[in-house]
Amino acid sequence: MRRLALIAHDNKKVDLVAWATYNRDALARFALIATHHTARLMRDKVGLEVEELLPGPQGGDAQIAALAATGGIDAAFFFVDPLAAQPHDPDIRALLRVCNVHNVPLATNLATADLIIPALAAGSTGPEAVG
Repeated sequence: MRRLALIAHDNKKVDLVAWATYNRDALARFALIATHHTARLMRDKVGLEVEELLPGPQGGDAQIAALAATGGIDAAFFFVDPLAAQPHDPDIRALLRVCNVHNVPLATNLATADLIIPALAAGSTGPEAVG
């Protein structure tokens, strides 16, 4: 099953929850992985099963970067807040760089996420594609 990473800065978590709710059926076709708070929001607010990593500032962004570098994710949806300084900015930059180096699709805003999810869902190998 293909694996997607979900991350959102605090000021963008509402946008991610709304987007994930709208795209719930498509996202349910994938194995999902997310940083700590984002994973909990996806489970509690959207009803999706999500593997939970560390919080972003405590290494969750770096964990997802490592997965991108080793082929452990097929795409990343990282809703960034471009107007707020992030104390763990080096980890964020590393994640963005690794996705670019390893050609991992990366959506950093709603418009891009809306373009990527249908393409991924069309090529998904989720449970309904098995059998």
